[in-house]
Amino acid sequence: MEEEVKTIRDYIDIVKRRRWAIVLPLCAVFFLAFVVTLVLPRIYRSTSTILIEEQDIPPEYVKTTVTGYAEQRLQSISQRVMSSQKLGEVMKRFNLYPDLRRKLTNDEVIDIMRKDIQFAAISVDVVDRSRGGAPTPMTIAFTLSYDGRSPQMVQQVANVLASLYLEENLKTRADRAREASKFLDEETKAVQEQLAQVDANIAKFKEQHVNELPELIPINIQTLDRVEREVDMLKQQLRTAKEREGYLQSQLAGIPVDASSQDRILLKELKAKLVQLKSKYSDKYPDVMKMKTEIAELERKVKAEPHRAASDRQRYEADDQPDNPAYVSFSAQLSSVQAEITTLQRQIGDLERKKNEYYRRIEASPRVEEEYKALMAERINIQAKFDDMMKKTMEARVAQGLEKEQMGERFTIIDPARLPEKPVKPNVPAILLIGLFLGAGAGVGTAALKEYNDRSVRDPKALTDLMRLPVLVTVPVIVTARDVLRQRIMRKRLIAIAVAACVVALILFHFFVMDLVILWARLTRRL
Repeated sequence: MEEEVKTIRDYIDIVKRRRWAIVLPLCAVFFLAFVVTLVLPRIYRSTSTILIEEQDIPPEYVKTTVTGYAEQRLQSISQRVMSSQKLGEVMKRFNLYPDLRRKLTNDEVIDIMRKDIQFAAISVDVVDRSRGGAPTPMTIAFTLSYDGRSPQMVQQVANVLASLYLEENLKTRADRAREASKFLDEETKAVQEQLAQVDANIAKFKEQHVNELPELIPINIQTLDRVEREVDMLKQQLRTAKEREGYLQSQLAGIPVDASSQDRILLKELKAKLVQLKSKYSDKYPDVMKMKTEIAELERKVKAEPHRAASDRQRYEADDQPDNPAYVSFSAQLSSVQAEITTLQRQIGDLERKKNEYYRRIEASPRVEEEYKALMAERINIQAKFDDMMKKTMEARVAQGLEKEQMGERFTIIDPARLPEKPVKPNVPAILLIGLFLGAGAGVGTAALKEYNDRSVRDPKALTDLMRLPVLVTVPVIVTARDVLRQRIMRKRLIAIAVAACVVALILFHFFVMDLVILWARLTRRL
C-alpha cells in the first residue's frame, strides 16, 4: 500500500480525535511544574556593588609598590576571603546551614557556601589617550552576592563578605607596602655595608701605596726633575770642591809644619838678597843696612830656637798640632773643603736614593693605577646601586605612608547589600513555561503514539486503498441528543482550559515584565 499523504484537514481531525490524549498530559505536566514551584524552597539574593577607586595622589608624584592588574588582585583577595577559615567564621557567626552541618562534614558545607557566593567583575572599555591605543577592557567595580533562604540573613552575610573584601584589600596592600619597604631597607643596608667595605679596601690600598697613586704621577715626575737638577748642581759643587782640595793639598805639601824651619829658610833667602844688594850698593845703602838688621834679628832668633824647639817638639808630639800659621791656615781650609766634599757626597747619595725611589714610584704607578681603577670602578658601581636603592627605599616608605593613610587604590561600597524583596529561586515563570512546553510535547507525543497504533479506517478513500474495491454506500454519523450534550460539556471544558491557559500566560507575562523592570532599574542605577 502506498504511503498516505496527510493534509491539514487530516491533522485537524487527528487533534479532534486525540484531544484528551493531548490535553491530559499537558495538564498533568503543567500541574507537576506548578507543584514543583510550590515545593521548592525560596532562595533570596542580596548583592553589594564595590567600586575600585584609584589613588588620590597622581602616580607621577607617588608610585605605589602594589603592582599588578585589578583582576589579579581580586582573584588573590577572593582566594583569601573564600578560604575555609574565613567562611567558617562567617558560618558560625550567623549559624548558617544548621541542617547540613549535622549531616555533612565542615569542608562539604563550606563548598556549598562557596557555591552560594557569586562574584562578578564589572569592566568597561578604556582608551589611553596618552598612548593613543585601542580601547582595552578595565575592571572598575565588582559585585558580591549571597544566596539564602532568609532575606535578612542574606543581606547581613552579603554585607559581611563585602567588608571582608575591603579589609583584606587594605591588609594586603599594607602588608605588601610594608614588606617592600622592609626588603628595600635590608637591601640598602647590605649595599651600604658593601660600600663601607670597599671604602675600607680603598683606604688600605692608599695607605699601602700612598706615594704610588695615579694622581701623584705629575707630582712624582716634577719632584724627580727637581731632584735630578739638585744632583747635577751638587755634582758640580763636588767637582769644584775636589779641585780646591787638590789645590790646597799641593800648597800644603810645600809648607813646613814648624816655624823654625821657616825662619832658617827665610834667613837663607835674606842673606842671598843681601849679597845681591852688596853687589850693587855699598854698606851704607839704606836697604843694605835694613837687610843686615833683619838678618841679625833673624840670626838671634834662630840661635834661640834650639832651646824653644825642644819644648815645642815635646808639645807638638803631645798634641800633634803644627805651629806653622801658614800650614795651619791651609790645613784648616783643606779640612773644611774635605768636610764640604763629604757633605756633598752624602747629599748626592741621599738624592740618588730619593731619585731611585721616585723612579720606582713612577714605574709602579701603572700597576697601582690598574688596581686602583678596579677598586674605584667597583666603588662607583656599588655607589650607583646604593643611590638607586636609597631612591627606591624612599619611594617605598612614601608608598607605605600612602597605604597607611588609605590614599592608594581602595575599594568603596557604592551599593550596599539590600533586603531582597522577592526570591531569585525558584524561577517560577521559567519553570511554568518549561512545564507548559514539556506538557505540550508529552500530549503531542501521546497523541502521535496512539494515532500510529490505531489501524481503524475512517474515510472511503482509505477503505478503497486498503480493499482495492470501490465503496458503494457511506452511512453518515447519526448525532443524538446525548452527543449534543457531550459536545456542549466538551466545549465548556475547552473554554475553561483556555481561560486557565490565559491566566497562566498572564502570570508568566507579569513575572517577565517585573524582571524586565527590575533589570532596567539596576542598569539605570549603575549608569
